[in-house]
Formats: sequence, C-alpha cells, structure tokens
Amino acid sequence: MEEAQFDQYASDYESALQQGLSVSGESSDYFAIHRVRWLKRRLASREPTRQRFSQVLDFGCGTGNSVVHLLNELPAEHVTGVDTSAQSLVQARLRYRPEQATFYLSSDQTKDTVMELAYCNGVFHHIPIDQRAEAIRYIHQRLIPGGWFAFWENNPWNPGTQYVMSRIPFDRDAIKISIPNAKRLLSQNGFEVVSVDSCFYFPKFLSWLRSTEPMLAKLPLGAQYMILARKL
Repeated sequence: MEEAQFDQYASDYESALQQGLSVSGESSDYFAIHRVRWLKRRLASREPTRQRFSQVLDFGCGTGNSVVHLLNELPAEHVTGVDTSAQSLVQARLRYRPEQATFYLSSDQTKDTVMELAYCNGVFHHIPIDQRAEAIRYIHQRLIPGGWFAFWENNPWNPGTQYVMSRIPFDRDAIKISIPNAKRLLSQNGFEVVSVDSCFYFPKFLSWLRSTEPMLAKLPLGAQYMILARKL
C-alpha cells in the first residue's frame, strides 16, 4: 500500500470516500456495519456455539472505521489494527481506548500467532500485485491454526463499483482483484476457501429490494464480495 497517499487522506478520509459512496445514497458506515453483520451470520453457520472472538486482526485498518462494528457486532473482545499509514493510525488511536483496540504499523506488529479472526476490507486493490502474496502470508502467520479470514473486496465485475471507485481520489488508479484471482491467492498461501458471497446489489432508492440480497449472494455481481477462508 502507498503510505504517503493515505497519510495525505488521514484527516479527511471519510469525505474523500463519500465522493464515491454518495452515488449509492448511503454513508460508509452503512456498508461497514453490514459487512460485519454478514460476516457474523456466515461465521454463526460454521461455529454456532461461539459467542465472541477474543483477538481480531483488522488488516489495513486505516483510521479505524470498522473497529467499532467488530467490537459491537461480531463481537470482539479486542481488535488489533495494522496499517502502513502512520497518520491514519494517529487518527485511529484517538477513537478507541487501548483495552478496546491497539494500532500498529504493519512493519512493527509482531508475528505472534494469537488472532482468531482476520478482517480486511478494500485493502488488496491498493497492494501492488507482486506484493499481494506476501500480505496474505503476513495475515496467515498471525492467525491461530484454524483461524478465520474475512476477505472483502470491491467487485470489478460490477459496473457500479467501477463508477464509484472512479470518483474516489485514492481509488481511481487502484488495481482491482477479481473473485477467481482472490480465491487463487488465498488457496496458494495457506488458506482453505470456505465460502464466497457477493453483496450490496441495490442503492438506497431501491432499498425495498435489499431483502432479496441473501438469495443473490452466490451470483458474482454485487458491488463487493466476501471470501471467508480458514487457515490450514
């Protein structure tokens, strides 16, 4: 990821992001909370007796927008956020108490295998193609055996996604990653792909159709997709 680019947007990340998301009629928080809720449902179908996750890794956490939902919705006892942007982490640390979440530069975070779940959203399209396998291995090293990885990305097969990203300053030149390429990346670097879901089909003015989205999840056409994988 490009550290200088995201340092530049650390203080006004939300406004830059909203330049694109405004097309949907929703705020970034709408998508953030629904991603975590979707993940929670998928995990519940795999581990119905689990009540909480003690340690969660938020890879590419930025200013910490997902952390509150990981804490409250998943729920997680503690989140460790890592990112390459030092200025984004400054903003994140202002939002959470240390007992809730701690934040590190990815180059500083230890390799201790303690995380039960890793989560990332919209990170890998900012990572150069030749560095993506290394990033997957970074996550793999920090998960306990059998740990989960929720890999969320923007879907290049969705025309709306293409348009939204073209309106966001830091996404315009990003190299998108398709579902087949993401599955291959995970499978070649120590993960078993458990499920693939495609989400966010309808903008706000068609919100009355959103109840049908679970039925559309296996079509690879939503604005974003989630690959749920497990460490082998």
